[in-house]
Amino acid sequence: MTLIIVAAIAVIWFAERSVEHLKLAIAALCFSAATLLFFVTDFERAILVSSILVAAIFGASNIKYNYSGLKLIVTDLPLAFAGTVPFFVVQYPLAVTAVVTGGIALVLVAVATLLYVRGPSVSLELQVLLFSLACIGLVATYGASGGAASFQRIAALRRCFFSTFIASLLNPLSWRQFGGLTLSDIAEDPLPLMAAVPPRRLDYPDIIVIQHESIFDPRVFGLPVEPVVEAFLSPKNGLHGSLNVDIFGGGSWQSEFSLLTGLSSASFGSNAYFLFKRGVGRFHNSLPDALTALGYRTMLTSSCRRSFLNYDGFYRSIGINERIFTDDFDSPFDLDRFEMTNSDALFLEAALGVHMKGIAGDAAAPRFLYALTNFNHGPHDRRLVAPGRFDGERAFAAASLPDAHYAEYYARLAETAVTWNRLKSELSSRFPGRSTLIVHYGDHQPVMTRRIEKKLKLRPDESRRFRTFYAIETLNGGTDRLVCGRGRDLDIAFLGTVALQQAGLPLDEIFATRASLIEHCGEAYFASSSERKRRFHRTLVDLGVIDVAPTRRQYSPLKTHHSSGN
Repeated sequence: MTLIIVAAIAVIWFAERSVEHLKLAIAALCFSAATLLFFVTDFERAILVSSILVAAIFGASNIKYNYSGLKLIVTDLPLAFAGTVPFFVVQYPLAVTAVVTGGIALVLVAVATLLYVRGPSVSLELQVLLFSLACIGLVATYGASGGAASFQRIAALRRCFFSTFIASLLNPLSWRQFGGLTLSDIAEDPLPLMAAVPPRRLDYPDIIVIQHESIFDPRVFGLPVEPVVEAFLSPKNGLHGSLNVDIFGGGSWQSEFSLLTGLSSASFGSNAYFLFKRGVGRFHNSLPDALTALGYRTMLTSSCRRSFLNYDGFYRSIGINERIFTDDFDSPFDLDRFEMTNSDALFLEAALGVHMKGIAGDAAAPRFLYALTNFNHGPHDRRLVAPGRFDGERAFAAASLPDAHYAEYYARLAETAVTWNRLKSELSSRFPGRSTLIVHYGDHQPVMTRRIEKKLKLRPDESRRFRTFYAIETLNGGTDRLVCGRGRDLDIAFLGTVALQQAGLPLDEIFATRASLIEHCGEAYFASSSERKRRFHRTLVDLGVIDVAPTRRQYSPLKTHHSSGN
């Protein structure tokens, strides 16, 4: 029994790596053991099987942390049925193999424990007493730990793996069944909206926003870049800076959601991953809606097929009128060839081609293009850049960091930068009298950046892995619209608002109020403790701008205002 208790303590410490919430972890282990006592009737097997369960939760949480930067919570479990397992099998086969192997090993150990480890039976009366005490202890330690809010603050830290999962299990919001949405950062009292901001200019530029899959600025890690890459990440006559995002390693649609709605996907807790399905028809103030009200033609071009993750339905619901997917592009675009590499050289040419064709067909209306790339997604152990191309850039990256994964990342980045430079020149020369504002940003870092941190022996910085880049530039005489140079660090929830400001466009009451929050929230929107932000969310819910009701209601507030510009 002494050895078993020592083993249990070791497993708990290994899973927690901190005393911060150790009491909750121990209380949860005791509760698990007390529950198992009803089935195995002896302390030895109850404690050992509980320890195995802790090890399994820690293993799964550690895997998730390595690939997403966040620990496992109970609401992640339904994701196994939402298409993520096939994705991981294809993208990260070694990790999946390790998970399956580890799972089988733990099951075998648990079975062996149940069959071959046996101790004195515990009476039913004592079982009931211990279970009651364990329940009280678990609830008491959960309350003393600060509840769900305290674990939310350490979601991205490499510690408290087991207690974080248990806290999510005890959080009532994890189990509340509803057909609507709920925000975790919302106040009781609303925030009065600010007055609308008039336009700075009467001419409205075209706006192109490009989400660059898994692209980050290597200079965040102290790595050098060449001039063509530097001009892409921080254009000389543009505005650029660091961008804080909610995700790491994957889940690009969460960045898309934040940019277009001005909200953090993380605010919706367990629904963050499912917003493209559960959020359809529930968000009534978006960047596309605002631009449509100003007379813009809005278009999405996506590097995935139309059937992917309800993209078509969600983007229609937030105001993007024309949605073009890879299976919609006309010849000479070759879908099969594209899907072998997801090359930006192929996709951006097709996306900008559709955009320019639209301008030629209707030159009077300003246009908004949102382009979603997929070239630099991991893993980076596959060489997607064609042999003989960008070998110099690959060698440059290897000289600064001898790692084949980083060299592949940089070669893809260089191809994207060169492609964009060429297409930008073509767009400018074909429509010399047409002013265009262009926004580039990275949706999240690839998992590969963990290798960079390890090889460079960098000090731990949990916020760094949620940092990408943004750059805003203009074509055809629009530099007077921009405040050029290094800009402030931004959260992605503010990037759409900043784009409107830089374009000189009017801001409605909601966008004007959101713009005022930049000073209050700093570079992190969701992580900000700003009471003003929480009150703003209450206003959006009260006005029906965010529809959280279980039963959809007809949206009416502010709709007339947004439609008046059509």
